[in-house]
Amino acid sequence: MKVVLFCGGLGTRLREHSDTIPKPLVNIGYRPIIWHLMRYYAHFGHKDFILCLGYRGDLVREYFLKYRAEMSCNFTMSNSGKTIQLLDDDGIDDWSITFVETGMHSNLGQRLMRAQHLVRGEEMFLANYSDGLSDLPLDKYIAQVKDKNAIASLLAVRPSQSFHAVRADEDGCVTDLEEVSGSDFWINAGFFCLRQDIFDYMRDGEELVLEPFRRLIAQRQLFALKYSGFWAAMDTFKDKITLDRMEARGDCPWMVWKR
Repeated sequence: MKVVLFCGGLGTRLREHSDTIPKPLVNIGYRPIIWHLMRYYAHFGHKDFILCLGYRGDLVREYFLKYRAEMSCNFTMSNSGKTIQLLDDDGIDDWSITFVETGMHSNLGQRLMRAQHLVRGEEMFLANYSDGLSDLPLDKYIAQVKDKNAIASLLAVRPSQSFHAVRADEDGCVTDLEEVSGSDFWINAGFFCLRQDIFDYMRDGEELVLEPFRRLIAQRQLFALKYSGFWAAMDTFKDKITLDRMEARGDCPWMVWKR
């Protein structure tokens, strides 16, 4: 399947880390998060990528145009640097990557509409926010989606943030406090699987997960897989530090290709 990656957001909550680097290029260890995500999809055989660019798309293009595996892989150098032998397989050699400009301030729906011609003819295709990682068994997820025969599906996870849900009566008296991460509250984590029919439910200017998804809900055509395994998003600088520390100690559940 083709994989559509939304890479054009401003990433304002990560500006503490950098005012110029787009979120997909923020590193986890030595590699940007988008590389980790693409390697995840490639592990399951999905190596045809469409990058929907926007904010600082030039840097995304430059990263791949000037890609050098030896900058993040172990290697042996000989012959005064003229010969380099990689000791690791970075897995990128057989990837196909299409870069498409989708607008600086476009929402996800607009970005997907501008990439529609690139997925035409595909019965199903995958899509992702490009800021979250998971150890989701993707092949099993896709099999469930096909079995449900839904037009669109998303991954639902419990929020990882440490805040509490508050319940109160009409007088304001608190009746319950509960950690959201331990409640039966689920959020959209992305990891979409979409059929061609999704475009019949979209209109110009609409956000993908608002109006189009509501139309699908009305017809019982939106499926959510509740997943309790590993998932983490890089929304803030704190999230980046957490993922960096996990990578440094080798605790990387999303690296399914290393199992």
